[in-house]
Amino acid sequence: MPYQHPVCETLPLPDNQASFLVSGNEKLRWHFDPKYERPFFYPFNGPSGQSLTRMGHPGAPNHDHHRSVWFAHNSVEGENFWANNTKARIRQKMWLNYQDGEKEAVMAVRLGWFGGDGRELLEQDLVAALSPGPLDGESFLDLQSTFRATLDKVKLGSTNFGFLAVRVAKNISAHFGGGKLTNSHGMEGEPDIFGQSAQWMDYSGPVPSYKEGANPGLRTEGITYFDHPGNPRHPVHWHVRVDGWMGASFNMHEPLVLNKGKPLVLRYLLHAHNGDIDMDRARDIFAAFSHKPGYEVTPAKEIPHQQFKVTRTN
Repeated sequence: MPYQHPVCETLPLPDNQASFLVSGNEKLRWHFDPKYERPFFYPFNGPSGQSLTRMGHPGAPNHDHHRSVWFAHNSVEGENFWANNTKARIRQKMWLNYQDGEKEAVMAVRLGWFGGDGRELLEQDLVAALSPGPLDGESFLDLQSTFRATLDKVKLGSTNFGFLAVRVAKNISAHFGGGKLTNSHGMEGEPDIFGQSAQWMDYSGPVPSYKEGANPGLRTEGITYFDHPGNPRHPVHWHVRVDGWMGASFNMHEPLVLNKGKPLVLRYLLHAHNGDIDMDRARDIFAAFSHKPGYEVTPAKEIPHQQFKVTRTN
């Protein structure tokens, strides 16, 4: 049978990176070099090809720990995995699977959360699946994390910060650009949304659309961030800011003790879309995500030259 190149591809790159491609165009890139305090995704490109996220805060040098799309937490057994000025580190221990296909590009990796003394506190199996949507240039990033305590008990303390963080591009932020925050209840803006529970959060704003000539045109694009209803504490409370930040705050109001042998599974979906938020479509996407099976990473004993495989659970 003649070779057919997949539409969706996960491509390992030099310097500890992996690119997610759709029809040869990069939509997303994973960075896991140990020189960084923790891995992250950048860019996360929208339909126009411009990144909808950024590295760092537009106005605060003490927020350089904000890295596009990333996993972190402010209090794991008292250790701060959020800031850059601590010794706690998140490291990629191994990649488990790079999987290409017609409908999605999948990456599965195993991360270790190491405290300042070098002791591993958490192990995180992350599955990231990038798929194109039916509308022009849009894409979906399905993120599933399985957190396992490596001690008998690991306490996740009360904090606004953790687990999945998103820093949008400067132009999309409400303060530095022309963007707008909206939640699943139709509430808008930080004052009304901060700390409220919701099924999803959206940040949309103007994005440059470069064509021939020096001056770019502007179009509207954004990211809708969905909390899966199977997650504990759904609908989650949200930490959002006008400066371009949104995060599902799993431990905003109370801690959680994670026992060894009883993993915590969290699923989120990021939708890079055209135009302002479409409330009806967002509800449909949430409903579809609610019924979509999760992922399972298992040894690939029956597949030659492959250690692990990623399949959808039933």
